[in-house]
Amino acid sequence: MKSHYEFHKVDRVGWLRAAVLGANDGLISTASLVMGMSAAQASGGVVFTAALAGLVGGALSMAAGEYVSVSSQADSERADLARERKELEVAPEAEHRELAGIYMQRGLSRETAERVATEMTAHDALAAHARDELGITELNRARPVLAAGASALSFAAGAAVPLALVALLPDAQRSVVTAGVSLAMLMVLGATGAKLGGAQILPAALRVGFWGVVAMGLTALIGRIAGVSIS
Repeated sequence: MKSHYEFHKVDRVGWLRAAVLGANDGLISTASLVMGMSAAQASGGVVFTAALAGLVGGALSMAAGEYVSVSSQADSERADLARERKELEVAPEAEHRELAGIYMQRGLSRETAERVATEMTAHDALAAHARDELGITELNRARPVLAAGASALSFAAGAAVPLALVALLPDAQRSVVTAGVSLAMLMVLGATGAKLGGAQILPAALRVGFWGVVAMGLTALIGRIAGVSIS
């Protein structure tokens, strides 16, 4: 029988979520920081320093937060697997009945479910229970280091766009160009994430763009008010 390879977008869920979130956060937060500082009439050097600090601090914060969060998930998975391994040693018959019951709930007859449970247990009992009872597979296993690295790198990549604009643009053009380029990049990121995930492109792009406008607009307003108050 000739085999064929199928590619499913769900394979990307783990890293895609962290990467898209990190890039969007880096771009929105740093662009908003630039807009707020610019509205407060800060000099180009001050704005650049603030944006650079935002990039470094934000990337490290994203990495730490993602690592802690995903590590908690990994700890829970290991605890569940250890408990399941112990139950397989202590009560293999009960675990076999439980596995067969799961297959019956999915539509198999009792005879077929019993046979499948027997064969799956003989092949790899723990893997069968992890997948069918606990919902743990290699595709969705928690990977803290990978998630933290993807978050940090993607945040830095997103934040690098407004940072570069601050370094290259004169003060008079900084706010308008940063807002326009950042908004365009946000919509591209939203569309790219939707395409990679198999979702509709336009709604995703508009959704990200809308919240980018809100964030940059409110931060610029606060910077303007604070700048006037201080001066």
